[in-house]
Amino acid sequence: MKNILVVGSGAREVAIARKISESSVEHKIFCVSSVQNPQINNLCCDYFICSLDRLNDICNYALKKKIDLVIIGPENPLEGGLVNMLGGAGVACVGPRKEVAMIETSKAFARSIIEKCSPQKNPKRRVFTSIEGAREYIGELNGEYVIKYDGLMGGKGVKISGDHLSSISDGLKYAQSLVDAGGSFLIEEKLVGEEFSLMSFVDGKTCCHMPVIQDHKRAFDGDVGPNTGGMGTYSFANHSLPFLKKADVLSAQQTNELVVKQLLKETGTPFVGILYGGFMLTKSGVKVIEYNARFGDPEAMNVLSLMKSDFLKVCFDVVGGTLTKESVDFEKMSTVCKYAVPSGYPDKPLKGFVVECDNSNPNIFLASVELVDGRVVACGSRTAAVVGKNIKIADAEKLAENLVCSIGGDLFHRRDIGTKDLLLSRVARMEKILT
Repeated sequence: MKNILVVGSGAREVAIARKISESSVEHKIFCVSSVQNPQINNLCCDYFICSLDRLNDICNYALKKKIDLVIIGPENPLEGGLVNMLGGAGVACVGPRKEVAMIETSKAFARSIIEKCSPQKNPKRRVFTSIEGAREYIGELNGEYVIKYDGLMGGKGVKISGDHLSSISDGLKYAQSLVDAGGSFLIEEKLVGEEFSLMSFVDGKTCCHMPVIQDHKRAFDGDVGPNTGGMGTYSFANHSLPFLKKADVLSAQQTNELVVKQLLKETGTPFVGILYGGFMLTKSGVKVIEYNARFGDPEAMNVLSLMKSDFLKVCFDVVGGTLTKESVDFEKMSTVCKYAVPSGYPDKPLKGFVVECDNSNPNIFLASVELVDGRVVACGSRTAAVVGKNIKIADAEKLAENLVCSIGGDLFHRRDIGTKDLLLSRVARMEKILT
């Protein structure tokens, strides 16, 4: 009997807990998070309510329950060094130690790693600790720039000229606000192209790649509005995307592999867990947008819905250093994931309202909710995700759209994710860029 602890309570962690529950390995599931997700709770033998910054309490709980394996969903415990603490106590973790989790927690560190192993994947950039010289550098980039906070901001620390920043003055104000908050920032050249995500299982040396996915950060249809944690995602049955060539996917895969090697070389610490590469196809090839050190959300719902291999066995291969290229297999199906989010999200989201849905539906993934008097109540961030799966992307989209519309509450979602019109616009845009 293996005791498995899931850290986190969002839709991503629901997907993880469900895949664990399907394993042929005899197991019990435990969970620790700040709120109780009813879908995870239904799969658990014990649920510990605890703030995820209380690392000592989490570690003590793991030891008390004789946990054999910990799977960490969100990024903050990784930044805090939870893996280091648990590892020091002899508990294995699917998640990297703090030293290599910096690939996500410090954008400056990530750029330095990429520069040493795949410099052509980096954009022009400079790190700043004050706004001194920032105006001049923006001028060097011809006013086409991106400002990134050098740390974690829940996917909302990036602002782009022309999209979020209408003038150089706007950019400098944003940069100053980051400095005032005690942080540093990067100014990078603005890349033009189509983004895509590639996640890999990593055991310290071997990478097993997952299907390629495209996320949608903007809040509203047509890619307008503020950035969010991710409004939805899609993947194709061939595990690529319609605007990508085989060589583009291979380039991203090779970059993940090179980054894993460079992290070990640079830090002496192997990366063990999930490496998430955020890429962009541009006129000058594939570029790195950012790296994350865990499953993406919503991307996790797409890939785990497709995973044919025994997830728990793969996790034990990850921590045991026994991954092979044959360890992981995925269905040749298309997926579309859509998030239902509260009205006002992300800037002024409503909270406290009842969410009505079929909690037993395996294609609905509750996220930022909690149980109050036996009712599911929204907590103010992304509320619930749904996944449609089919050979054809159009059929997967219809399934997802019908399902997300079935969720009751003061919610909205992006209707265009996975639709024919949006996909054709992506392809046309990329063709125009490449010619």
